[in-house]
Amino acid sequence: MALATVLLLTVSPALSEAPLSDAAVIRQNNVRQLILLNECMGCDLAGVTLNAAHLIGADLRYANLRFATLIDSNLEGADLTGADLTGANLTDAFLTHAILANAQLDGVNFSGAWLYQVDVSGADLNNIELTGAQVLDTPISVGGEEPLEEGVPLEPMMPFENTNPATPYEPLISPES
Repeated sequence: MALATVLLLTVSPALSEAPLSDAAVIRQNNVRQLILLNECMGCDLAGVTLNAAHLIGADLRYANLRFATLIDSNLEGADLTGADLTGANLTDAFLTHAILANAQLDGVNFSGAWLYQVDVSGADLNNIELTGAQVLDTPISVGGEEPLEEGVPLEPMMPFENTNPATPYEPLISPES
């Protein structure tokens, strides 16, 4: 109970601050709900800052997280099905086993993020930033080439050539090591 009180106080504005608009009050209450219950399905969280938030397994299905800042946040196993994360900043976020199916991810910054086994089926992935991101078992690819036809062998773009024929090619790691 004491932890919930502390969390509420850290999210609540000081009395001397300017009055909040109705939308800002709703977002603030949604942040409280997310922190206390780890769920906020369909909530308006547009533009909120949740840096280093522990949202493991959070239910954020169909939430509005447009331009939200989630730097260094842990979203392991979080369900963001159908969420709108347009322009969100997920730099260094941890997204192992997260569900981003049918999510709007236009312009999301995933720099330095960990995207391990993330479900992005049906997600809109235009203009995402992946600099330094670690992507494993997640169907995100860079580029716009057509998929290869089955049975067509791959041909290298630039065949390997030993530029100095006097020295034979030696692998850096020998098979015996």
